[in-house]
Amino acid sequence: MEATCLNCSSEIVQNFCANCGQKKYKRIDRKYIWDELQYSTVHMNKGFFYSLKNTLKNPGKTARTFIDGNRINHYKPIALAFILSGISSFISFKIVGLGEIMTAMQDEQVAKSDMIKDINTFNQTYNSLIFLLLIPFFGLFTKWSFKSWGHNFYEHVVMNAFILAYYNIISIVLFYPILYFFKDNTTIVMITTTAATMSFLLIIPYFFKQFYSEYPFKQVLKRFLIFLILASIFSVILFISVIIGYVTYISIFNPDLLKQFAPKKP
Repeated sequence: MEATCLNCSSEIVQNFCANCGQKKYKRIDRKYIWDELQYSTVHMNKGFFYSLKNTLKNPGKTARTFIDGNRINHYKPIALAFILSGISSFISFKIVGLGEIMTAMQDEQVAKSDMIKDINTFNQTYNSLIFLLLIPFFGLFTKWSFKSWGHNFYEHVVMNAFILAYYNIISIVLFYPILYFFKDNTTIVMITTTAATMSFLLIIPYFFKQFYSEYPFKQVLKRFLIFLILASIFSVILFISVIIGYVTYISIFNPDLLKQFAPKKP
């Protein structure tokens, strides 16, 4: 039975409008509410865990199939990166207590200034959220590094969302349990946090070798080195900017902290 679309006034022959996609009118009842609940929970969870499983098994291949158009079963990669970054930060801050661990470790290193200690603690505690904010920049760097291999900037943003999702999964599954059970062992904490940071650099060539499986690893590695140079330059600029911003902030709101940088009288 034909009906008129209440959105664009086109005729609806089946369940959806062929012009705008609006569903055929149906009065809201118990079945409607039940269908919505099923779609909002079961369908979403199916897509989320499907992407989670495939990203963990084959991050580069999963990203390639998604970008090439096989998307119906997948959770949105940027949303996946957002959710996993939030979960990672929650575990890091609330369960592992990485902020307190890093603060205690930094306090033992009396040679460092309070400013450097604060920056290091913040970076280790919220590194997944920091990486999340940097996705557009990483997308730009990988686009420049792999510019002749046929993908645009926005596709590289999606690639880096998959990379971050994979990094968060590895952190949650591997690094956070070690930090939780050995939080009182300074040596293990230092090794684990360093390994977690360095693993991000190992994940990138692994990811792109899977993504660009038609190219030899040697070519992928060369492109990765270009990315590494670009990212290093950006990191130095970002670090200097953070230092300047931090000094400007404390000079306005807490000038007493600047006294620690004043030369000591003999």
